[in-house]
Amino acid sequence: MNSPLANPDTLVHLLDTTLNEVFSTLRIWSARRLHTRHAEPHCPCGRNPLLAYFSAGRQALREGLVLAQVLAPGLTAPQRDEALTCLEQVFSHIAQREIQSFCAICQFREGSDKAVPEPKHSALTLPADHEHHPLHHAPA
Repeated sequence: MNSPLANPDTLVHLLDTTLNEVFSTLRIWSARRLHTRHAEPHCPCGRNPLLAYFSAGRQALREGLVLAQVLAPGLTAPQRDEALTCLEQVFSHIAQREIQSFCAICQFREGSDKAVPEPKHSALTLPADHEHHPLHHAPA
């Protein structure tokens, strides 16, 4: 990725918002709620800076969960598995929504990709100068 938005210092402002949403959603989520795994978010042009952001976030949350589970030896294997399943489902749901939202305004979308339905809302906001970014801009 060659976008200035791909710089971790540029995306750091999203961390609190993303983590707050993950943790608040986990409180009400159940592994039985959704039996299928979300497909990995798709970006036709591969320039979406949120791909790397959510990939790194997913790995960090997995590692954090494993470390927390080590400190709770009373957890059973099914409890550990359910916690990981819930985390994966919640994080995938958020990542897919945010990545699709960003891709919806990408000027590099192929004609066939423009038919992909846009998410209804996005909990994360982009920097104010995002509209002026050379790789991604709001439709005219």
